[in-house]
Amino acid sequence: MKKLLIISSMLFTCVYGIGQTQQTTKTAPSKFPELEKMTPGMTEIWEPEVKIIQPGVTNSDAPSDAIILFSGTDVNAEWTDLQGNPSKWIVKDGALISVKGAGFIKSKRKFESFQLHIEWKTPSEVTGESQGRGNSGVFLQELYEVQVLDSYNNRTYRNGQAASIYKQYPPLVNVCRKPGEWQTYDIIYTAPTFGNDSTIFVTPPRVTVLQNGALVQNNVIVRGPTEYIGIPEYFIKKHGPGSIELQDHGNPVAYRNIWIREL
Repeated sequence: MKKLLIISSMLFTCVYGIGQTQQTTKTAPSKFPELEKMTPGMTEIWEPEVKIIQPGVTNSDAPSDAIILFSGTDVNAEWTDLQGNPSKWIVKDGALISVKGAGFIKSKRKFESFQLHIEWKTPSEVTGESQGRGNSGVFLQELYEVQVLDSYNNRTYRNGQAASIYKQYPPLVNVCRKPGEWQTYDIIYTAPTFGNDSTIFVTPPRVTVLQNGALVQNNVIVRGPTEYIGIPEYFIKKHGPGSIELQDHGNPVAYRNIWIREL
């Protein structure tokens, strides 16, 4: 009998305790009383509506708000040499091909932040090694280089291979296709900002690159303009919009399907 009384008392205590706990939980004041007065609609943004653009037929095709920088025909419609003269690069089979000694070319239009799509191909006949093999480059705002190189079974320094931010960041992975095969860069670039009387970044440039659909640069902070010798510096001359430049490095690298969206 004593055992039954003890068990009954314990059960009563447990149930009563649980009840008290539940009651306390229900009646406890909220730490955020203002949230109790909110409705779902209070956090819904309706206006203005998101701008509608038409996508390309494929992910490589330009959407409706893109500027076409090269579509396979006239290079001089959107490009010049660095002095503003007609380019000596050639157009063959819908591709824009670097000519040794012709020098860099630059877009006539200037840009700040943007999304750039560009396809490139190194020669199928392999000559040279390391930096002497299929070398070119895409310069953002004429200052910051995303390296183009035949990095398929071609050893070179990590921060100088294809998809590197040259001499600053190696790519996360080497996702290069074979020589002679078309490759794709999708580059997201955020331009730097400067103080009114300063040559130092208030916010530095940032670059994200996808090569052949794989993320190879993940929103990296660019230290300064590309340098071949020496360390890039944050302290640079304040600048605004700049052209896209394509490098002549002595190799017949081809480009096609170049388009850009201003951000």
